[in-house]
Amino acid sequence: MPVGYLIPVALVAIGTLFALRPVPFSRPLGRPSYYFGLALNELPFAAFFWMLLIPTTLAFAEGDIDSVGGWAIVALAAVTTPGLVVIAHRGLGDRARIEHALDQELGTGWRAAIDADLAEGLRRRPPLARILFLPILKRRLDVRRVANLSYGDAGPLNLLDVYHHRSRPQGAPIMIHLHGGTYSGGRKNSESLALLYHLAGQGWLCISANYRLRPQAQHPDHLIDLKKIIAWAREHAQEYGADPSTLFVAGSSAGGHMAALAALTPNDPAFQPGFEDADTRVTGAIYLNGWYGPYFGQGPESSPLAHITADAPPFLVAHGDLDPVVPVTEARHFADQLRQTSTAPVVYAELRGGNHAFDLYHSARFEAVVDAIEAFTALVRSQKRTPQP
Repeated sequence: MPVGYLIPVALVAIGTLFALRPVPFSRPLGRPSYYFGLALNELPFAAFFWMLLIPTTLAFAEGDIDSVGGWAIVALAAVTTPGLVVIAHRGLGDRARIEHALDQELGTGWRAAIDADLAEGLRRRPPLARILFLPILKRRLDVRRVANLSYGDAGPLNLLDVYHHRSRPQGAPIMIHLHGGTYSGGRKNSESLALLYHLAGQGWLCISANYRLRPQAQHPDHLIDLKKIIAWAREHAQEYGADPSTLFVAGSSAGGHMAALAALTPNDPAFQPGFEDADTRVTGAIYLNGWYGPYFGQGPESSPLAHITADAPPFLVAHGDLDPVVPVTEARHFADQLRQTSTAPVVYAELRGGNHAFDLYHSARFEAVVDAIEAFTALVRSQKRTPQP
């Protein structure tokens, strides 16, 4: 049996199975199911090209398919391929589903309300070549990353990275992103990089930051760190040509939980010890594959649900319907509760077949989310220029 051919085919087959039928994270197979399924769920084209098509072609070319074992591997590759087709179809279809979610909340003519100069810069088509062949590469030549700037006194856990266009355009909006990791792990420069590099390439000032982690830190320590990041961004915005009055906050998983808390508690002195006078209001919030409940071992006041008010900023919430870590019902509940109270737009995009941490790669699904975020924030910025009644 050609073992070198078996390994990539077996990995794709296992990942495809877990992508189609993920196991809840809390069960014994939850962790391997999550890690195998996540990669295949977002990278079906790359998996087919690099791990099925090329190895199969080489196996035939080198004469390795000369036994029952070799043909069994070919059969496994053939059986796996339709599963990849289903996964790819789901990911490609999310672009239309996200657009429908935007139309439902904002009205079918919402794009016409975007200012002409902002609408002109919106991306017209997804980066197909990168999605198909190089979905893991994140960097762009026109974007500069300034790494490891300090915003607090917690050493490496209070460092942030700045992403900006090399031309430093004036009046740039700001996007702050916080990583996930159940508040106990993770790092900046890991998640949503496709979003940060794209927006920076469009002239935004983007920030990705570390923050203090469990168990040494507890709620509200993480939230206080994010408030410090917001204050830092406003203090240093003009050094990078940015507009400190236009600031969005985003996060993945635990980072989304933190971003929502920050958006819903503007200028709250309880979460700004020592910098109570800093302006920590945000223009809008992006909530990706988030956690919505209370913080570990604490009461409901540590959940974003407890801080919903009528003057909450605009929200865009995106969650996968096959998320094995945070059930999609929790995302629906948060969006419904926010809509019932907030006077601002609340867009809820449910991603068909989406797993947790879908924002790790340049996948068809996440690129559709990136384009939606860019368009949504363009509308919010347009309304900010001309306040709506």
